[in-house]
Amino acid sequence: MNSYVPVKSCRYVRIPIKTHLIQFGENLTSLIKRYVSPKIKNGDWLAISEKVVSVCQNNVRHISTVKAGWLAKLIIKGVKKYPNDIGFSKPEKMQLAVELSGQPRMILAIILGAIGKLFGIRGIFWIIAGHRVAEIDGFNPDSMYPYTEYAALPPKDPEKICQEIEDELGIPTAIIDGNNINVKIISQSRNAPADKKTSRLILLDNPMGQDAELTPFVLVRKQE
Repeated sequence: MNSYVPVKSCRYVRIPIKTHLIQFGENLTSLIKRYVSPKIKNGDWLAISEKVVSVCQNNVRHISTVKAGWLAKLIIKGVKKYPNDIGFSKPEKMQLAVELSGQPRMILAIILGAIGKLFGIRGIFWIIAGHRVAEIDGFNPDSMYPYTEYAALPPKDPEKICQEIEDELGIPTAIIDGNNINVKIISQSRNAPADKKTSRLILLDNPMGQDAELTPFVLVRKQE
């Protein structure tokens, strides 16, 4: 269902684009050409779920290949829990973050993150951990099968992907990390009509449906 949002005295419509259940290794550009190109209008831009980018890249891990270690189990004890999102409360998901960052860096992140909390500063842990570990998505029991058993790692070369889509299909593109907690603009192509801050505000309520909705693409259209 289309939805509308006012941002900076302008009004935008967000148009979810329904697809089939996208499988691992499918061609992202072909999917956009098939589902998005027929609906595009001049001035539109495209928001893509980073999860579907990683799925198309086959940049995923099955839960059977992940064994949570002592550090991952320790870290999740201090991770903030959310009633409407799994976040990083599952040790196997945190284990992937440990593997991306490495144990020494994660231990440093724990220490500095704890110090930051004493002074009311949150988010230091994720900054120190680096390697875009906050973008890891998956192992969510509320997802559609088989995604319940998989985690999507941060997409490779997101800036390059956005620009290739714009160059090949003429569609300004952004890749977003969206969930029930927050929305982050991972990358945008050069001719995206809004800066990252504005794009984030347009998508802040995460109008994208990555599970049963089957709408991993959202067209954004400014209302005249």
